Amino acid sequence: MNTFLEKELDKCLPFAWYLLGSMIVIIFSFMGQVPMLFFLSEESTKTMDPKNPMSVFAHLDPNLTLFLILFSFFIAFLGFLFVLLKIHKQSLVSVTTSRKTIDFNRFFFAFSFWAIASILFVGIDYYYFPQDYEVRFQLKPFLIMFGISVVLIPFQSGLEEYLFRGYLMQGFAKLTRNRWLPLILTSVIFGMLHVFNPEIDKLGMGLLFYYIGTGFFFGIMTLMDDGIELALGFHIANNLITALLVTADWTAFQTYSVLNDISEPTLIPELVLSLLILYPISLFILSKKYGWTNWKYKLTARIDEKEAEL
Repeated sequence: MNTFLEKELDKCLPFAWYLLGSMIVIIFSFMGQVPMLFFLSEESTKTMDPKNPMSVFAHLDPNLTLFLILFSFFIAFLGFLFVLLKIHKQSLVSVTTSRKTIDFNRFFFAFSFWAIASILFVGIDYYYFPQDYEVRFQLKPFLIMFGISVVLIPFQSGLEEYLFRGYLMQGFAKLTRNRWLPLILTSVIFGMLHVFNPEIDKLGMGLLFYYIGTGFFFGIMTLMDDGIELALGFHIANNLITALLVTADWTAFQTYSVLNDISEPTLIPELVLSLLILYPISLFILSKKYGWTNWKYKLTARIDEKEAEL
């Protein structure tokens, strides 16, 4: 009976299941934030700086704050697995790749590529502009933070990739029967969900172009490679290296990183460097390594029912 009902709804309102699934993931995310309530007293919320929402965590240890924030993503990821396995009756592989199995070599290549590149960029910047950084390495807090980050950041970054580039990309494909509109919709929604990040308060709403552009970067990577392994590697590496190596007082992650960026950030160089230089170069390198061809078809062609899944 359940199978018949699911098939009939899939014929009539296929996207309804994705809306329901997204709502369930959001509910799980709220459940994951419950432990945070035990550490955020009413008094601390009253003293929160409206210009910096992260100031509500000022009285907590950064490692505890990091754990509480990432824990909600872990619970949300469990919610996503529930939706995928119990509601859609799909395997994790089906929203990861078009290949028979997950290609971990692709994941590790992308992770290594972006991790090394990120470390090099920070190292070069620190060499030429040491006045923009302060070294605040503390071994014991760093090791604790390292453990938290290595265990939980993959769930945080992985949830975003699975939800947008895997799950919703497929859902919008069923709805629109083409490739370009799911790419646009998932990228814009992904970017707009960062509107409450503290970075927006510091750099302004123009930073949303960076987040939306990053969504397009990961989306193009996914469509061209027929899987999210590369996007997963890039995303996890980016967030993990950021947490471990360098943070700033105005960023979403407040950690015991090796370096603290004390420079005054500017928006335009960040947009130009990422969107116009680093992302295109990365796509070019990946296209050569994995032999991507027929870009127009992969990114814009119409699809039939069978192609609505990766």
